[in-house]
Amino acid sequence: MQNETLRNVAIIAHVDHGKTTLVDEMLKQGGIYRENQATVERVMDSNDLERERGITILAKNTAVYYKDVKINIVDTPGHADFGGEVERILKMVNGVILLVDAAEGPMPQTRFVLSKALELGHRVIVVVNKIDRPDQRIHEVVDEVLELLLDLDATDEQLDSPMLFCSGRNGTASYSPDAQGTDLVPLFETILEYIPAPACDPDAPFQMLVSSIDYNEFVGRIAIGRIERGSIGQNQEIAVCNYHTPDQPPRKAKAVSLYTFDGLNRAPVTQAAAGEIIAMSGIGDITIGDTICSPAAPEPIEFVKISAPTLEMTFSVNDSPFAGREGKFVTSRQLRDRLFRETLKDVSLRVSEAPDATDAFNVAGRGEMSLSILIETMRREGYEFQVSPPRVLYQEIDGVNCEPIERVVADVPADYVGAVMEKLGARRGEFVSMNPVGARMKLEFLVPSRGLFGYRNEFLTDTKGEGILASIFERYAPYKGGIQRRGTGSLVAHEAGESVTYGLYAAQERGALFIGPGVPVYEGMVVGVCPKQEDITVNVCKKKQLTNMRASGSDEALRLTPPRQMSLEQCLEFLADDELLEVTPENLRLRKRILNHEKRMKARKGGKA
Repeated sequence: MQNETLRNVAIIAHVDHGKTTLVDEMLKQGGIYRENQATVERVMDSNDLERERGITILAKNTAVYYKDVKINIVDTPGHADFGGEVERILKMVNGVILLVDAAEGPMPQTRFVLSKALELGHRVIVVVNKIDRPDQRIHEVVDEVLELLLDLDATDEQLDSPMLFCSGRNGTASYSPDAQGTDLVPLFETILEYIPAPACDPDAPFQMLVSSIDYNEFVGRIAIGRIERGSIGQNQEIAVCNYHTPDQPPRKAKAVSLYTFDGLNRAPVTQAAAGEIIAMSGIGDITIGDTICSPAAPEPIEFVKISAPTLEMTFSVNDSPFAGREGKFVTSRQLRDRLFRETLKDVSLRVSEAPDATDAFNVAGRGEMSLSILIETMRREGYEFQVSPPRVLYQEIDGVNCEPIERVVADVPADYVGAVMEKLGARRGEFVSMNPVGARMKLEFLVPSRGLFGYRNEFLTDTKGEGILASIFERYAPYKGGIQRRGTGSLVAHEAGESVTYGLYAAQERGALFIGPGVPVYEGMVVGVCPKQEDITVNVCKKKQLTNMRASGSDEALRLTPPRQMSLEQCLEFLADDELLEVTPENLRLRKRILNHEKRMKARKGGKA
C-alpha cells in the first residue's frame, strides 16, 4: 500500500549550485507564505553562520503542498565536510532532486551525493540550475551528467531520469533546455509523477529509523525520521533498539510529543501514520541510527555506518598570559561538556580525551571546514580555548600505513594551469585529467589530505582569485612521503606589552605584520610572517629612546603597511606544528606552544618542538 498524499524528496548538489535558493522559490509557489508576508532570501539557512557564509551546514526539513499532495523536502549541505548529514538524510526519502550548475557542471560533491542516492536505489530528477547565467553551457552539462550516471553504474531506469531546466533565483522551470519557463509547475508535476509515494503498512507494528537529531534546551534531544510502518500516537509506549548492537535489550520509552513539518514550522500532532516524516521528543539518550518501534515487535532497521573522520585537532584550555580575560566559559569541564554536546547533533564528529593532557580533547571531523564552523560557533557562544594545527588520521590497512587521499577539482583560467600543477605536484598530488571548459580548464588530481593544508590561500593567490577549488575524500592509500607544511617562518613577539609604531616599523622590514599599533601582545605571540623558512623574534613594543639631543617629532613620520587581517580558516591554515591558535569571543591570536624564547630554542635543539 502506498500513501498517495505524500512525497518525500531530498535536494542534493555540490556546494553553491543553488539548492537553498530553489527551496525558497518552492516554498513561495507552494503557498507557504501569505500574499503580503515579508520574506527573506535563503530562509532555510537559519543560523547566523549559514547566512554569513552563504552555505548550508545542517540538513533541514520543510514541506509544501501541491494539488493536495504534501511534499516533504529536505535541504542538504553541499560541502564535502558535511557529507555525514547527506548520507543519513537519504535514508528517509524516496527520491532526490539532483541540482547541477549550468556553467560548472558536475563537481566532486555531485559525484559523492549521487553515488549515495543510486546505491539506495532512489529515483533521480536531474535539474540543470542557473540556466540564466551568461556563461551557461546547458547542452554540454547534460552530456556530462549522463556520463556521470554511466560512470556510477546507474540502472536503466535511473539513466532515463527526467531532466528539467531551472532558474532557482527567478523561480522558473521548463522541460526544454531552450525555454525559460514561467514558474515551478513543471518541477512540482515531475515530483508527483516520478517520485514514488512512500510504501506503508498502517496496520503493522510501529517502526521508525532515526535519521537526524535536533536538540532543544527545554525538551532535550528530538528524533527526526520517516515512519516505515504502522502509526504512533502521543504518549504511546515505545522501544528503542539499534541494528549494530543486537546484544543490548531494547530500551523502554514514551513518545511525549509528536510534530510534523508544515512549511517552515513544526506542527504538533497527536497521531502520525506510515510514510510521514516526523519529529519526536521524550527519549533522552536517542542517537542517529537507532530504531524506534512498538514494544511488541522490536525489530531494528539496518543503518549505514557514517564514514570515519579523516582529520583531527586538539582543543585545549587556554593557558596564554591573556587567559580568562575575554571568554565566559574557560574551564576544561565547560569545554568538555560543550564538545560532547556537539556530538549529539553531528554524527561525523568524534571527541575523545587527549591521552597526554587532562585539559585537552581530540576532536576528529570530516575536514577543516566542519571543524572551523564548530570553533566559530563556540567562540560566538562565549567559549575561550586554544586549538592545535589540523592533522590527518592514518589507518593501517593490511600492515601498510595508509593516509586519506582527496579527489581535487580545480576550475581555473587557462593561463594559471602551470602554477596549479606545479604547486599540487610539490604536495604529492597525482594528476588525473584536464578538460577545457570554455576559456577555462578543469583539472583533476588525487592529493593527500595533508597536502591541502594551507593550499587554498596559495591557490587563490596563484589564480588571482579566479580559480574554484573543490575536494572530496576518495580513499585511503599508502603513505606518499614527506610534504613541506609551510615555506615561511613566523615573526614572534619578544616581550609582553603594547605594540607601538616605532617597534612595528622596524619589524615590518622582516615580513608582513598581523597587528597594528596599540595591540596588547605577550612573549611568544606570533605577530607576522617572514619570507624565510625560520622564525624571527621581533620587539614590537620597542619605543624610541628620547635624549636631550633628539625630540620625538624631529624625525619624519613613520609609515606602517596596513596589517594583514586573518580569518579563522586562514589562521588554521597558517599554523605551524609548534604553534597554537588562541580563540576567544573577541580575538584570534596565533602563538608558539612554548612561549619563552630560550626554552623554545632548547626544546628545538632537543627535538621536542
